[in-house]
Amino acid sequence: MSQQAQTLIEAINWQKVDKLIPAIIQNHQSGQVLMLGYMDAQAIKTSFEKQQVTFYSRTKDRLWTKGEESGNVLNLVQMSLDCDQDTLLVSALPVGPTCHLGTASCFADYQEPQLSFIAQLQTVLSDRKSADPESSYTASLFARGTKRMAQKVGEEGVEVALAAMAKDREELTNESADLLYHLMALLENEALPLQEVVACLEARHLSK
Repeated sequence: MSQQAQTLIEAINWQKVDKLIPAIIQNHQSGQVLMLGYMDAQAIKTSFEKQQVTFYSRTKDRLWTKGEESGNVLNLVQMSLDCDQDTLLVSALPVGPTCHLGTASCFADYQEPQLSFIAQLQTVLSDRKSADPESSYTASLFARGTKRMAQKVGEEGVEVALAAMAKDREELTNESADLLYHLMALLENEALPLQEVVACLEARHLSK
């Protein structure tokens, strides 16, 4: 058993939760809540060992790794225990839809924040990086390399500035979208996660 799993298991108030602790699963990139499941100590241990979220199924009366049949697994990133030691927050990267109904989340009627689309776009960019250059504009952009991608970021930055000077709101919106897209593509090409850029912004803010 990993030290992380052991520490977590020892910290849980198992008597309070009657040996099954509720686990809220959250998309690590977008923050979207995906589902709710239950874990016993063995499920936690197995989740860390396999690096895939595993529950104790009350219906099946056994351990159940999410996606063991469908392939729609939840790759484990981290687990956090709440202040009352009776609920887990599990951060994961989903492969395919989480819900058996084919939706990204079991809470399908929840209106996802628009900014969460950034996480979806990151996934698309990652997939297109190694795709056939003729299959899409994005794949062809990656194929042209850093120099061309950096040039596009510069061009789009100028277009944003010109649109702002012209007080053209629609054009400013469109050009800003182009700039964000090409910047994210460049970051993906350079293996620099957008999260590191956000962390840099946060650190600067906190230092003031």
